Amino acid sequence: MFSGHNRPASTDAERIWIENVRPSDWTNPEPAPRYNLVVVGAGSAGLVTAAGAAGLGARVALIEKLNMGGDCLNFGCVPSKGLIRCGRAVSAARNAHRFGATGTDKVKADFTSAMAYMQEVRSAISQHDSARRFQQELGVDVFLGTGTFVSHDTLTVDGKPLRFRKAAICTGARASAPPIPGLEETGYLTNETVFSLNKRPSRLAIIGAGPIGCELAQAFARLGSQVTVLEYGSGALPREDRDAAALIEQAMIREGITLYFDCRTKQISRQGNTRNIDMDLPDGPRHIAVDDILVAAGRTPNVTGLGLEKAGVAFDPKTGIKVDRRLRTSNRRIFAAGDVCSPYKFTHTADAMARMLLANALFPGRQSTSSMVIPWVTYTSPEVAHVGLYEEQARQKGLAVTTLTVPLADTDRGLIDGETAGFARVHLKKNSDKILGATIVAEHAGEMIGEMALAISGGLGLGAIGRTIHPYPTQAEMMRKLADAYQRNRLTPRIKKLLNIWFRWQCR
Repeated sequence: MFSGHNRPASTDAERIWIENVRPSDWTNPEPAPRYNLVVVGAGSAGLVTAAGAAGLGARVALIEKLNMGGDCLNFGCVPSKGLIRCGRAVSAARNAHRFGATGTDKVKADFTSAMAYMQEVRSAISQHDSARRFQQELGVDVFLGTGTFVSHDTLTVDGKPLRFRKAAICTGARASAPPIPGLEETGYLTNETVFSLNKRPSRLAIIGAGPIGCELAQAFARLGSQVTVLEYGSGALPREDRDAAALIEQAMIREGITLYFDCRTKQISRQGNTRNIDMDLPDGPRHIAVDDILVAAGRTPNVTGLGLEKAGVAFDPKTGIKVDRRLRTSNRRIFAAGDVCSPYKFTHTADAMARMLLANALFPGRQSTSSMVIPWVTYTSPEVAHVGLYEEQARQKGLAVTTLTVPLADTDRGLIDGETAGFARVHLKKNSDKILGATIVAEHAGEMIGEMALAISGGLGLGAIGRTIHPYPTQAEMMRKLADAYQRNRLTPRIKKLLNIWFRWQCR
């Protein structure tokens, strides 16, 4: 059971958003006799698949159970990054005294204004994902309702059958909650409800220190909440480079966020509007009282209620629909893309998979997910961006690795910006400049990781990055400095001796 918060008073932005993603007067079209492609789910993967197929001239139906735009637009990337942007603005204002501003000690966060900004951004972007745009401009038959497979080539929406030559399941994933005694009865927030708050929580507990937990912990702390993060593991961002995660932990602590690691939550109860959390920590039991609890402890694929058994589509409730490298399910007519079948639950991954699905489902394509190079970013301050293998992963694959690191403080722009807590790190195949993976920690690391992703996907070595002229001064000079470090490492004592002989000979 989710927390019983009332939605904020309806604003123009919210009305536009709702009318775009779930029009109140929507009437489903009459189904065509047969479709080239039926897409189930109008999130990132579904929208790209439907728009792409229709643009190629295919007869396409798109089915959405909840809101057009899926998790990313409505409850994920867009609203979270909108709120994070507000938090960054407040933080920048509070720290502006370092650059000559005065009166920054009086800067206060206005939670209502921050939520309004988020709603305006979401409303503006929702026009691109709207039901009317897809039907009237793109020529897609949009069905708002529950799609259920009834056979290997047919599904129904509100009792009406839709026959298809091919189908794509793009139903995404939802927040999952840990089995903590009392959590369900007490009530909690997830990404699907936290952006509907009409009042800032004075005391907020976040269960989970993964990307979502860390991003929202920092955002809410900057907007005035007293934030406590509870993590079962031994540190924040458990998937990331440990040095990178340590910098994020330090940044969060500096901003007043309380972090509890190796935390075993025993019981949650409620007295009035107060949630009481009892937990065991390495140094003994602890009790905290908060106003709200946000669960950010993982995602569960949306596979229930689809009739997958009748369609002959194999799936696992925890990992999602089973697909091969070409995104085909066990029913060769049906494909899947996005969070419902991928361990990499990112909007840009869903987009990339959708483009592969189009080539493989509508044409004799042989595009494979094994060729995908997937970067990702955690939008904390500083950001943590990564692509490719981590050092330990490379060693597990039997690869000998050379790791090079350049501190952000070694760049003039980092010093100018007052942003020195960060670094760029690259893992190379030993005795070569082949890039196996890279991590960047910087305020705008997400804007820089694309250079490493391009190098890996294009088969370019670190030497190619070194030969690329980077504008000065930029924090991206860390990339060139990594290449310089690689070249210096190649100067073995033997090579230095030979060069010494060469230069002495030239001066004879």
